[in-house]
Amino acid sequence: MRCLSPGIRDQSIMTDISELKHLLETHGLIVLADLDASRIDAVPDIDRETKTRQLLLVGNAGSSIWPSFVNSPEYGDALPDSLDRWSRRIGEQIARQCGGKAIFPWEGPPYPPFLAWAEMAEQVFPSPVSMFIHSEFGLWHAYRFALALPRQYDSPTSVQSHDSPCLSCSDQPCLEACPVDAFDGKQYAVHQCIDFLEADHQSACRQQGCGARRACPIGSSFTYTPDHARFHMDAFVKSSLVSRLRNNDIG
Repeated sequence: MRCLSPGIRDQSIMTDISELKHLLETHGLIVLADLDASRIDAVPDIDRETKTRQLLLVGNAGSSIWPSFVNSPEYGDALPDSLDRWSRRIGEQIARQCGGKAIFPWEGPPYPPFLAWAEMAEQVFPSPVSMFIHSEFGLWHAYRFALALPRQYDSPTSVQSHDSPCLSCSDQPCLEACPVDAFDGKQYAVHQCIDFLEADHQSACRQQGCGARRACPIGSSFTYTPDHARFHMDAFVKSSLVSRLRNNDIG
């Protein structure tokens, strides 16, 4: 697929998706799901005249995005929501170049149903720790944005159907690893988790990432680097405390 300068759209010269994937890779991003939009509900049109024909869910596997992000202006400007702003800039830039539209998981309400879309690719499943587990990347993947494309540039990737790796994991080490027993396989006691992370900034969970997540054997080679993990844990604690303050639910 030959991509274009921002603001220019010429669908006739787009022939394959390889160049788009290369553009994503320069930022550490990958296509996590490649879907036929005609079979999906709630996919927005690209504009008033252009229907979405193909939907790509774009994100990171492990710390693939970290080098690009830490060298970005968003990371260094000390303003809020740096990763979301980085994702928006990259997503909108690539969407413009390729005649499509970027869709972001935080835009709403109503919010785009990213997890429902992801399940259609048959590579993610619910896990006992309230996160989706990917058949290859385990618990170490995230969706940064979706790309709505104006026609089917390639047939959607043929994905081999998998069973959830959790079904054959009899030990379920993820449920034993949490230091405050925040997971019972059905529910996530988020307040217990936040209280622990806020009380002990030097805990392994705060410094290296969620202990339950790290205990999962699937995709262990994609575990976030410590600085990447700390970034997310700090942001998680901060956003959770702000939410509790707004709801008058914190002492």
